[in-house]
Amino acid sequence: MAQPRIRLAKQTIDKDLDKLSLAEEASQHVKRSLAAPALAGLFLLLSMAFAASFVTSSASAPIIIAAAAIAGYMAMNIGANDVTNNVGAAVGAKAMSMATALAIAAIFEIAGALLAGRQVALTIEAGIVYGEDVLGPQAIVWIMMSALASAAAWINIATYSGAPVSTTHSIIGGIVGAGIAAAGFSSVQWWSLAGITLSWSVSPLLGGAIAAALLAFLKEFIIYREDKIAAARRWMPVILGVTAGCFMAYLAVIALVQVAAITMPVGLAAGGVAGFAVYLQAKPWIASQSEGLENRNQSLRRLFRLPLIVAAALLSFAHGANDVSNAIGPLAAIVSALDGVITTDKSPAPLWELAIGALGISIGLLLYGPKLIRVVGQEITKLNPMRAFCVALATAVTVLLASALGLPISSTHTAVGAVFGVGFFREWYIRNSKRRLEYVRQKTGQADFMESAETNFAEVRRRHLVRRSHFLTIIGAWVITVPASAALSAVLYFILSGIFT
Repeated sequence: MAQPRIRLAKQTIDKDLDKLSLAEEASQHVKRSLAAPALAGLFLLLSMAFAASFVTSSASAPIIIAAAAIAGYMAMNIGANDVTNNVGAAVGAKAMSMATALAIAAIFEIAGALLAGRQVALTIEAGIVYGEDVLGPQAIVWIMMSALASAAAWINIATYSGAPVSTTHSIIGGIVGAGIAAAGFSSVQWWSLAGITLSWSVSPLLGGAIAAALLAFLKEFIIYREDKIAAARRWMPVILGVTAGCFMAYLAVIALVQVAAITMPVGLAAGGVAGFAVYLQAKPWIASQSEGLENRNQSLRRLFRLPLIVAAALLSFAHGANDVSNAIGPLAAIVSALDGVITTDKSPAPLWELAIGALGISIGLLLYGPKLIRVVGQEITKLNPMRAFCVALATAVTVLLASALGLPISSTHTAVGAVFGVGFFREWYIRNSKRRLEYVRQKTGQADFMESAETNFAEVRRRHLVRRSHFLTIIGAWVITVPASAALSAVLYFILSGIFT
């Protein structure tokens, strides 16, 4: 008979080891929570050092270095809040992992900012308040400094609260508030601000309507068809061709405007050529990809996964090309004012300023982006690759249409509005679609399907596909973005001008 194994253990030692392990785990948790702020602070220090290496010979170097740090802070907040709209739907649809989404967005944001952001449009200065030729260079410096700091602070608060807001509206609100504090209400170009206000309602409604229309098309012609795979082979090349055409026109007219002045007719023509070429290539690709797939919705989701990833990458490129100006536009205005240069909407931004904006956006996305990616992609309404594809395409089409009509528009409002549009349309479609009802009845064999639920108000309410709490939070954040950033900016302007003037 085998001898029992002697257990070499001592209870007091085990207790001490347990305490040490628990303390070590707690310490690691604290360190992880401090890692992101530490890395963010390191980036701000590097931004200051980077700016200092280019402006050391200037008498205004301390102010420019401080402005570079604030611009870097603003860029990180743009990455944490705004970039999530480009990849949130794809992550929510499980077309890509969080790590993949962060990597794709970071790479394409930097590429868009550096390749297509060299000629930064400073309309946030010239189009909202009168320039340094009217207000004076010193006033412009403190207006832009206050606007940057207040907009970044407001976006930080919104991100912490889980509310995606428009970074463009935030910086515009900051400029308006500081402009009024500097020279009264006459310093603001109110007609320009009225156009911005109009976009609050136009962009989310238009984005939601287009996304709902696209989803309705997919449901009627592909999803609720007897042979889904045959329907996908017929219609998906058309959809991908239209998508490619829209994105090509979007990139030509919107994202690449800072590289070359491309007119709307030329951009649409380029989109048409690209769309037809993609249609021809997509037919054999869809045929090969759909070979052997089962006749069910899961197969359709596989077909939409790659187009959705490409759409997220293109949206990130376009966003980097355009919204980097929200961070470095005011910085460029400060540098120009201190150098005695009158800035215009064609003033080029130096590469070092673009680098701070591009890297700041990507670092903010990597450190703080996952929170709002989950809100946009998972918590507002449930998304799959088909619904997420509708969101991405609706965002590009809406921005393109608004540009053609000359309307200022927010990509944030558009993308989030498209997510809401998809969710609210699904609620309506489930209750009212005869095609879906007949399809489900045939599949389940239940002739009285949904009849009892339709008369039960509590059951209808339980089946809401859009979380109303997020809806109210986001709408509230949108409404107060400009007033909140304007009030913060006015206070900061009084403090800065009082100290340094």
